[in-house]
Amino acid sequence: MVQNFASFVAETNYARTPPAAVEAAKKSILDTLGVILAASGTEPAVRGLVDLVRESAGRPESSILAFGGKAPAIMAAFANGAMAHSLDFDDQTPWGQHASSSIVPAAFAVAERTGGVTGEEIIAAIAAGQDIFARLRCNVEWKKDWNLSSVMGVFAATASAGHLLGLSREQMINAFGIATMQSSGVMELVAGTGGDVRGMYAGFSAKGAVLAVLLAERGVTGVPTVFEGKFGFFSTYFNSRYDREAMLEGLGREFKGSGTLYKLWPTVGTAHSHIHATIELLNENRLQLDKVKEIRLYVGDYHDLMCRPLEARRAPATLVDAKFSLPFLVAVAAVHRGVQVSHFTKEALEDPRVLAVAQKIVPVADASLDWKLELPPGRVEIEMTDGRRFHKVGTGVPGNSEAPLSWEAIGQKFRDCAAVSVRRPASDQLSAVERLTRNLESVPDAVELVRALAPRD
Repeated sequence: MVQNFASFVAETNYARTPPAAVEAAKKSILDTLGVILAASGTEPAVRGLVDLVRESAGRPESSILAFGGKAPAIMAAFANGAMAHSLDFDDQTPWGQHASSSIVPAAFAVAERTGGVTGEEIIAAIAAGQDIFARLRCNVEWKKDWNLSSVMGVFAATASAGHLLGLSREQMINAFGIATMQSSGVMELVAGTGGDVRGMYAGFSAKGAVLAVLLAERGVTGVPTVFEGKFGFFSTYFNSRYDREAMLEGLGREFKGSGTLYKLWPTVGTAHSHIHATIELLNENRLQLDKVKEIRLYVGDYHDLMCRPLEARRAPATLVDAKFSLPFLVAVAAVHRGVQVSHFTKEALEDPRVLAVAQKIVPVADASLDWKLELPPGRVEIEMTDGRRFHKVGTGVPGNSEAPLSWEAIGQKFRDCAAVSVRRPASDQLSAVERLTRNLESVPDAVELVRALAPRD
């Protein structure tokens, strides 16, 4: 397995990358850069991490986005990766989990350090990483015990970073082996309440990927059987329950990252179907919230994680918890008829209108909605004080496969995110980044994207 992936990464190039995968990679770059900018100005937790990276100093190789300044590539990937997921606004696969928040920061950190990376090369690298992530994600039996975004994200980011370094097949085998040392993260990190690390986990996988490829470049070796050996990755994490044939089918021809989805709302993606159904019910039936008696959310096993403990999920104490608290998220959507970055501030957590609606929200267990591979859309029932009831299944969610976001929508999201950056870029900077990204295959130096976003003193 690792040999197959290594050959693919070493041999792939832009010419072999299908157009849909090219578009997905470019959209992921613009989307991730925007989310990083938004996180810099709205998620206080990232500032301590960025301060530590700056304090640690070292060779000024790669940019710390939004805040400015440079750090060693490993640490720049750490800072940018932490910001890339901290709002839970980054892209995802059709089966859940996040790849690009690990991939894009690692790729650009290496590109800046190396220099001379073309737009075509960074597109091919990111598309390869997205493909490997998707192949791993949808072909394992997941018991919801490991956080797949970081456990698998480090391998996807290693693929992208290794490709940009021009690692050989043997070096890539070693890099994947080294990356297993950084493949980690238990689901309690995601499902538990309290703490900031849940939002910043992609920083660890991005950092681990850059570390792995730089060590492999210097001749450090990994164990080639580390994926499929008796005590290897698949045995340890998934009890050897994985579909090897499906993982390798079409490798190098079919790029499964082409199906990457981009979020309209800055919340955990598994809440979007309930959010969408609630908004639709309220708008279509012109329902007034003060006349609502109860909002019932039909939930499967994973939805239920976002509802327990119920009182804490109705009134989350931290911004990180708020984005994973289904009753609170639905209440935000009900009050505002949408969800925006501005709805997640310390003041917004105490909004009496949202908290009042959250108290009316009741989760109802429904095993038919349990998460197997693709998460079934949630169902919502609203009961009014006069006894009327309204039902809706959350299909057609904006940003999902049925209603994907266009370039124009992602561009607007990028501009909205930039508007709340810790150091807001000028309009001409934003226009330049959008233009460069959409035409990235024609750009001779991919790092021009990062330069265009650099804070102006």
